[in-house]
Amino acid sequence: MKVTIGGSLKLAFRPWVEGLENVPAEGPAILASNHLSFSDSFFLPAVLDRKVTFIAKAEYFTTPGVKGRLTAAFFKGVGQLPVDRSGARGAGEAAIRSGIEVLERGELFGLYPEGTRSPDGRLYRGKPGGLARVALATGAPVLPVAMIDTEKVQPPGKVVPKLVRPGIRIGEPLDFSRYQGMEHDRFILRAVTDEVMYEIMKLSGQEYVDMYATAMKRQLVEAAKAEKAELARAEKAEREAAREAARELQQELRREAQEEALRQRAAEQRRSDTP
Repeated sequence: MKVTIGGSLKLAFRPWVEGLENVPAEGPAILASNHLSFSDSFFLPAVLDRKVTFIAKAEYFTTPGVKGRLTAAFFKGVGQLPVDRSGARGAGEAAIRSGIEVLERGELFGLYPEGTRSPDGRLYRGKPGGLARVALATGAPVLPVAMIDTEKVQPPGKVVPKLVRPGIRIGEPLDFSRYQGMEHDRFILRAVTDEVMYEIMKLSGQEYVDMYATAMKRQLVEAAKAEKAELARAEKAEREAAREAARELQQELRREAQEEALRQRAAEQRRSDTP
């Protein structure tokens, strides 16, 4: 299935690739990529001769509908591993164990250090748990990867992709063997992750934001909620102002009607008093 789908993707989108020579022909290696689009997990495996295993959230395998079935079929066909993310800590440990197992088999393991897709195309701070712990536990080299323009192929919320030519840059392998056995030192984990993110930034040319993408997404959601609430308040105020203006208009019309009625009675009275 990888050959079929990968060939179709390359034929339709013609992705350009730099640095394929940095991917070892055999043996374990970690591909650490930025994450711009859902389609990242399609394009990177498509351009590699070797199978690369990503940790995919379990929802990709259980989503109903035609799109859900096609997505599940693709991920299963290329050997992606589902991880239930309902419990964040348990999911992280499961992903780490799965990554170590993949690398111990001498295969390629792919992951997104940001932990989620970028909400605005910028590069966010890498999470130190998965990438660094797997790298230090296995001694596998880390290849920084930059996905280019994949967010234009399939913007968030869009089902039908656009025929935009994406790119992939694969950097030279990073060796962290000097830190092996120190995978429980949080300062070492942070240093390893930051070094990888710096290389991804150089490859991608993205603006770097020193905060987690998940935190930015929360801020954006909260800002959207606040904007929605403010819009609702403004609309409510406009409706109340319109109702008040309507009441004032009705009162004014009643006063004018009453005054007109008084004038008419006064005129009739004057006519009746005239001999």
